[in-house]
Amino acid sequence: MSKRTVSCGVVLLDPQGRVLLAHATDTSHWDIPKGQGETGEAPIDAALRELREETNIVLAPERLKDLGRFVYRRDKDLHLFAARIDEGEVDLASCTCTSMFPSRRDGSMIPEMDAFCWVAPAELERYASRSLARLFDTTLSLGELHRTL
Repeated sequence: MSKRTVSCGVVLLDPQGRVLLAHATDTSHWDIPKGQGETGEAPIDAALRELREETNIVLAPERLKDLGRFVYRRDKDLHLFAARIDEGEVDLASCTCTSMFPSRRDGSMIPEMDAFCWVAPAELERYASRSLARLFDTTLSLGELHRTL
């Protein structure tokens, strides 16, 4: 039995209840800002670091609501936090990704995320990976989150 990995991420909602998604470079899918924690790093700190590295958005820890841990794929769980941003607080044009990885095409270093958008819950399946779309469809209702944040 292989050990399950845990990615920590932030479900960021705008005032209209749309979720922030980032396009994973060199893939067809969009994702929430998330990634694995470093050794000894608390889940909330990992989630905030991934948000900052993948989008350049900085939030104070007290703005995050801990949603808990969710089964994501056979080999991975997600520990998710949620926050709502205020109107005009985040300019998608100023979002940039500072975490880099080698391109599958030529090995050059490219950003992990290369585009950002706000997506309404009803449009999520057009953007997100099957795993992420299923999570929001079955376990973590964006509409419910919008009402309770």
